[in-house]
Amino acid sequence: MSPNSSVLRRWSAAGLLAASLLCAPGAQAQAPTAPEIAARAYLLLDVTSNQILAAKDIDMPVEPASLTKLMTAYVVFDALKSKKITLDQTFGVSERAWKMPGSRMFIDPKMQVRVEDLLKGVIVQSGNDATVALAEGVGGSVERFVELMNQQAKVLGMKNTGYRNPEGLTAPGHTTTARDLSVLATRLMRDFPEYVGYYAIKHYRYPGTPAANDSNRNLLLFRDPSVDGLKTGHTNAAGYCLVATAKRDVPALGSGVAGQRRLLSVMLGTSSENARATESQKLLNWGYTAFDTVRLFPAGQPVATPAVWKGQAAVVKLGRPEGVIVTVPAGEGAKLKTQILRPDPLVAPLQKGQSLGTLRVTNAAGAVVVDKPLLVLETVEESGLVGRAWDSLRLWIK
Repeated sequence: MSPNSSVLRRWSAAGLLAASLLCAPGAQAQAPTAPEIAARAYLLLDVTSNQILAAKDIDMPVEPASLTKLMTAYVVFDALKSKKITLDQTFGVSERAWKMPGSRMFIDPKMQVRVEDLLKGVIVQSGNDATVALAEGVGGSVERFVELMNQQAKVLGMKNTGYRNPEGLTAPGHTTTARDLSVLATRLMRDFPEYVGYYAIKHYRYPGTPAANDSNRNLLLFRDPSVDGLKTGHTNAAGYCLVATAKRDVPALGSGVAGQRRLLSVMLGTSSENARATESQKLLNWGYTAFDTVRLFPAGQPVATPAVWKGQAAVVKLGRPEGVIVTVPAGEGAKLKTQILRPDPLVAPLQKGQSLGTLRVTNAAGAVVVDKPLLVLETVEESGLVGRAWDSLRLWIK
């Protein structure tokens, strides 16, 4: 679906700093009212467009319980990606790991367990014993691994998260927020696509362990075929929690992977295992029916090609490598308008990936739906001495 014709405006460089890719609901146009959700805090994110569709107390500090294991897995996945460890490598099981309370994989000190099996124990069974075994194997000690978790939280921009352990048992200062959890889950899926399939596994148990301990605690995997992750959590203090994600085909977006729309729900502090699944399902279904996701510009297509001064090219291509996708209330896609806000004049050199302006999307009433930062798609090198001198004169006259 194509937007209405763009309006080119000049904007100061200082004004560019106000643009935000992830818009809070209050900054958007009037949106559909979310259903009543029985939870202390929740968030619904359209991952495809990177827009929050519904939220309640998303910056309130909460105990993450076993949602902590999302960061544990992130650190382990990173170690796998950097080839510090391998899936076939085995780790021993310490007394500390063996004696961990709470959910368990049921491994013991006589065992040498493959990293891949430990990951399945963490993700499918939410095993605290498997979590500690991985933490000790990757970090050298649990304490060092927790340091790695906190360092990674800072890198990801999780400003209100502090980890005290890798498994999620209650501890002073061990807190996060719904917003930070959405950032973590989104980055985990984006950064490690080769490993996120573990979160869709419905049944797993390590050989020789209790057969009754084989089911994933994410009930939505058994109820909704579009759900393919991510993680549950529960302690008495945290209540029943679930970070769930689903992807559904949207023909208007394209075919294959390009035509899939992904939503992510963060549900914190519900009353039961069934409630966290039911409330998450309610929120996901509402997000898919109450909103449409619209592709305004295909991947790699320039949104604008303004003139460049003192450059080897006459124009610069501005856009987003993944294209421009926005989410709007159902039926509003055809009414969208776009404006480009950018500094002027544009002077080379301009580097690929450099942020240079904003695409503002508004609805028929003129209310802002979302602001999307525009990036330089192809580097524009500085021209030679004569070219720069000539453009300097032209700029002075202008």
